[in-house]
Amino acid sequence: MTFSLYPAIDIREGRCVRLIQGDYDREVKYDADPVDVALSFEEAGASWVHVVDLDAARSGTSQNLAAVTAIASAVGIPVQSGGGVRSLDAARALFDAGVSRCVVGTAAVENPALVEAITELGHRVAVGLDVRGERVAVQGWERDSGKSIYELLPNFENAGVEAVVVTQITRDGMGTGPDVKGLKQVVRSTSLEVVASGGVGTLDHITELAKLRVEGRALSGVIVGKALHDGVIDVSEAVKAAERT
Repeated sequence: MTFSLYPAIDIREGRCVRLIQGDYDREVKYDADPVDVALSFEEAGASWVHVVDLDAARSGTSQNLAAVTAIASAVGIPVQSGGGVRSLDAARALFDAGVSRCVVGTAAVENPALVEAITELGHRVAVGLDVRGERVAVQGWERDSGKSIYELLPNFENAGVEAVVVTQITRDGMGTGPDVKGLKQVVRSTSLEVVASGGVGTLDHITELAKLRVEGRALSGVIVGKALHDGVIDVSEAVKAAERT
């Protein structure tokens, strides 16, 4: 399995932003145009771009589809996108926009049948499970689902899902390091590919995740956002670090 870097673009009101620990009141804004950022990721050697519609994640209604469409049209690498995918129509809109794989979060928790319905149409899907500790949060991380990630993982084993994206909210945007212990437990608990998210602040963090093994199984990738946008990590160096498996 190839370990991939997923450089992230979080969009709010059409602009690149990052939220600290998922808090909408702790927003870091960037002046860069989302399309320019995506093109720079591609030029640096990234094999994916990960795009999140933060407004839709909170409201459930797509509000930055134009920006997502512009990104997918501009780059020659696959785009993975999520945020507010809570219906078949929302998923179709993303695929019509040129997205290669959509990430279903809140709806996957509250309506697992939707995930299977999307994959049955032939679309590629990753399930996004955003956790505080082991508890899964929904609706833009603002509500506790009342369920643990380990209760939910079995729902997706045979649903046609390609991967599960696991974000440790308490570490997101902090740069203090990923939740390696928790990620190992997730890899141990599912046959799906696992993409890590949250906490990466150095090249060593990426290398550590690339080399992580649990009973012979590895992570399939890592999403990195704030550290790239802040210039703490160079994208091309991050791509190289992801290849050090």
